[in-house]
Amino acid sequence: WFHVQKQHGAHVVVRTTADLTESSIRCAANLAAYYSEARDSSSVPVDYTRVRYLKKVPGTIGSFVTYTNQKTIFIDPDRSLIDNMLAKKK
Repeated sequence: WFHVQKQHGAHVVVRTTADLTESSIRCAANLAAYYSEARDSSSVPVDYTRVRYLKKVPGTIGSFVTYTNQKTIFIDPDRSLIDNMLAKKK
């Protein structure tokens, strides 16, 4: 589970049974950063953790969660990487 720190935006979930590679982490973090309010920023902090460490905040509307055991990666959102991923999907 990936999400930009203290910003509104998309979260990204990577489904895998193996440990994530650095390339996968950077790719997922780039997606989370690009589809957030921090899209035009540089060095965007993206937290990531396993889904089992997410907890929905009781009584809140929407998808407010808290999480633990996170790591943080700083990423510069890159539109060309997003375009390459979309092109490969086709």
